[in-house]
This record gives sequence, structure tokens and C-alpha cells, in this order.
Amino acid sequence: MTDPSATFLLFGATGDLARRMIFPSLYNLLSDDLLPDDFLIVASGRSEMDDDAFRAEVRDALQQFLPADRHDPDLASRLCAMICYQPVEAGNAGQFATLADRIDGRADRGLSVYLSTPPSLFAPTAQGLADAGLIRHDTRIAMEKPIGKDLVSSRAVNDAIGALFAEEQIFRVDHYLGKETVQNLLALRFGNVMFEPLWNAGAIDHVQITVGETVGLEGRVSYYDGVGALRDMVQNHILQILSIITMEPPARMDPTAVRDEKVKALRSLRPMTAETVKSHSVRGQYTPGAVQGQIVTGYADELGQASDTETFVALKAHIDNWRWQGVPFYLRTGKRMPTRQSEILIQFKPVRHSIFGRDGHGTGLEPNTLIIRLQPEEHIRLLIMSKRPGLERQVHLEEVTLDVSLTAAFAGQRRRIAYERLILDLLAGDQTLFVRRDEVEAQWTWIDSIIGGWKEAGMKIAPYSSGNWGPSSAIALIERDGASWHD
Repeated sequence: MTDPSATFLLFGATGDLARRMIFPSLYNLLSDDLLPDDFLIVASGRSEMDDDAFRAEVRDALQQFLPADRHDPDLASRLCAMICYQPVEAGNAGQFATLADRIDGRADRGLSVYLSTPPSLFAPTAQGLADAGLIRHDTRIAMEKPIGKDLVSSRAVNDAIGALFAEEQIFRVDHYLGKETVQNLLALRFGNVMFEPLWNAGAIDHVQITVGETVGLEGRVSYYDGVGALRDMVQNHILQILSIITMEPPARMDPTAVRDEKVKALRSLRPMTAETVKSHSVRGQYTPGAVQGQIVTGYADELGQASDTETFVALKAHIDNWRWQGVPFYLRTGKRMPTRQSEILIQFKPVRHSIFGRDGHGTGLEPNTLIIRLQPEEHIRLLIMSKRPGLERQVHLEEVTLDVSLTAAFAGQRRRIAYERLILDLLAGDQTLFVRRDEVEAQWTWIDSIIGGWKEAGMKIAPYSSGNWGPSSAIALIERDGASWHD
């Protein structure tokens, strides 16, 4: 492991992500003494302002987005003292030269660059860094999603960045990988002897992954319309979760071994066609309704015009390899859902033979279920069968829950922002929780097959009222296989 970078260059420093996540994360890392000595944060945006004006904005952001019991004005001042601000626009060589002057003399302190900008600015920003002499062997660059809008555009972005940086210098961000519970999937599978032997088609009937949001467009009109739920959520967050659930055991916990196995799983996803999308996918768009007691408008009303962009998608996926052959994976995500939740359900097969009466009927025998909740609360819940107390001659079984609340189990531990982990790993040069180029391309290959199938089949948007779990056809998608969504 190389020495951690002590210079952090943030593009898009005046944006919403920087205010809500990145600066609060840096504050928390400073609070825990996890930032390198002599740490320098060079913030960059298009707005013209001096250091003091920008530091005042950071103080406001920390006060607004940190929990009240975490906010310490003295610590905020310590963080702000590490920050300088330099306005830079892509393509302005003079501004990049001035930026280089701000970090002159720190060549031995490493440099980590974070692009919290639209993807269209990735390549010109990287070229500006190169022209200013800021790309060295120890320079690292992090890029926020999306990396393109399909396989072709993704390759174009990666080619442009790859022409200036080696792959080991590139850190593609999916913030879900920074969540403790997502990382805990690795511990659950590979750190417990009772799960991994059953983690295959022999014991598992099906898997569900749900990522539900209660919000609508929330100011993302210019980005979201034309992108939709499939590209915005499935291509990155859901497929990353899927790859961790389905990957083979890596030889060791290091970036290459882990990501090698993830990409194998992603490449095993069965492509969809114009025929299979009809029975294996649902596109939906929310209409007016009520979410958590609040009346909300429909997507077209928020947008101000009719649109064919989906705000909900449900999919039935298959992974064609030895471990998962025949196991369906039901994926769904949407906006204006009844609750905000991210959840994985592993449905095990029933016992092969019931000793508790004929076929187990009348005894309450149910297959085991493992539920892993990622947000808002974090827990792991295993539903098992137990005998119901009583003196009846016939044994009556009842489903009981073994519930591990990670929030309660680690009550003394502060719940961290996902970006804290990712920034710390970026500074340290650890790529384990970042997405490799071949992963991105495997994800887009599958997503493109769905989009192509939709276009060829002429798949229409199905309306659903805000506050519901998508169109009725999403319920039919899973129930015709004899299963039900876990709501």
C-alpha cells in the first residue's frame, strides 16, 4: 500500500453532492483523526469567489447537513482552514495553470482528484489536469456515476480517461458500495459457515432486490428525463448488489480478486430480447397520488410535459452459471414508492420431505427466508420454523424471526456516511469498493439488451399511482411464478 494522498482536489465543489455528502464526510474523517498530516483540500467550481467566501459556504453546509450533536464549530473551522478555492472551467488552460500553482511544492504528498461533475466534463477536466502537469504516477482520479448512458458512450468516457490514467489510478464511484450493510454482504457470505454451502441453486428458490424511493424528480429534471430508472438505479446500484450476492468466493479480500469474481457474475447475466422483455420486465411511471400521507403530483406534471421515461422498473433476471442455473432474480426500483427502503430477500426452497404430517399441510411449514435490509434501518432477519407451544398430539409449526439489528448490535458505533469509506479508500489507493472498467461494461451490455428489447417490442409505460409499489403488471411478473414481492 502506498502512502495516502495528502492533497484532495474536488471538482464540482459548489454542487449538491459536495455540500450534502463530501464535506460532511471529510469533517467526520477529520473528527476521527483519519486524514493525513498536512492535508489540503483544493475545491474547484465555475463560480467566482475567494477562499473565505467558499469556506463560509462549507460552514453553512456542515451546519445544515451534519446531525446537531455532531456539529462542532471549532472542528468545522479546522476543516475550513484546510480548504482553498480555485474557480476552474473545463478548457480554460489559464485557470488550470493557476490551480497547479495552488498545490505547487506538494508533489511528494500525493494527489487524489474527485470529479463530482456531469460526465461530459470528465474528459476535458482530465485533459486540463494533464496539460497543467498534474497527472503523475501517484495521481488518482475518482468519477461519480453515470459512466455513459450505454455501452458505446461508456467506452468513450473510459477511453478518454484511460488515455491519461492507468486503470489502477481510476476509481469509479458507486456510493452503495460504501454502505456498511452492502460491505457486510461479503462478511455474511464468506465469514459464516452456515450460509455459503447453501448459497446456490440447490437450496435457494429465488432472490428479490428492492430499492424504493419516496421522492420524485426533486430538482433532477434535466438529468433524469431520458435516463430513467433502468439506467439511473439498475445499471449501477442494483447490479452491484446483485454481483456481490452472486459472485463466487474470491481467493482473498483484495481489489483484483473481489472484482474478478464480480465481473464473472455480471457477464453471466442472460441477455434479454424483444420477446423476453414482454414477460420479464415492466416499465412504469408515477401519476398523482399520496406518499406517506402527502398529496403529490405525477411525473408528467412535475416535468411539465408528457414523457416516455420510466420511473419504475421490475425485472426477472437469470444468471447462467453452475451456481445459479434456474434461480430467478426479481429486481425492482422506483420513485414515489410507499416507503424508502433497500432490501434483499433470499427465499430458500422448502424442506424436501416433511415429517410433520402429510406434505406438511396444516402444520404451518414454510420455507426459510433471509431478509437483509440496507436502508433506512439496517438489519439481517432470518425466518425459521419453530414448534408452537402446546400439548396437541400433532406438531404445529410457526414461523419465528431471528433478528439482528446492526444498528442495535453496534449501538456504540456512529452510523457513517458511505462517502467516508470511499474517500478514505481513494486517499489510500484501495480500489476494492470501486467499480472496474470491465464491470461497468458488463453492466451496460445487459442493460443495453433490455433497452434494445423495449424498443424492438414497443414496450409502453404503465401508469401507477404515487404511493404504490408500481403497476399491477409488476405484481403479475413475480406472482405467475408462484412468489410474491416482500413489501
